[in-house]
Amino acid sequence: MVGEIIDGTLYVHARPGDRHGYFRLRLFSELDAPFQLGANGPGGWWLMVEPGVQVAGSPEFVPDLAGWRRERVSELPEGRWTVCPDWLCEILSPSTRGYDRRIKRPFYARIGVQHLWFIDLEERTLTVNRLVNGLWTELGVYGEEDALIRVAPFEDVELRLGWLWQAVGNRR
Repeated sequence: MVGEIIDGTLYVHARPGDRHGYFRLRLFSELDAPFQLGANGPGGWWLMVEPGVQVAGSPEFVPDLAGWRRERVSELPEGRWTVCPDWLCEILSPSTRGYDRRIKRPFYARIGVQHLWFIDLEERTLTVNRLVNGLWTELGVYGEEDALIRVAPFEDVELRLGWLWQAVGNRR
């Protein structure tokens, strides 16, 4: 079981399955070299898998993936992150789908996350959102037919979305 407290309410749900974890690992590896390490890409990011984040007087929350621009955060923190992430990615699973969309999405807007991705393994879609004037604006929805994409905030390098879908096989 996994639990998080958001806006004073404890939310508990089943831990996501291995397909979820494997997809998360593959997505991290796709972004790590160009954006965190600067190999064949611009660098300039701290990228983390399931980081503990505590901002805006909230208890700690744990997104699937998170990123901070190094121009805002020059060094890795000693403990949990206390600076709002610039980018978050939530991988939807049957146990977290409603929670991620109905609870975490507005919470992320309130604390000032600028970019939010939702990966839907069932629908095989990536939904890219940007915070504009405190509200989420959907920038695009990408599916299996979109093999290579450039999406905010990582548009400097093509993301191999088709390769990522292979991580979870052909099962729908």
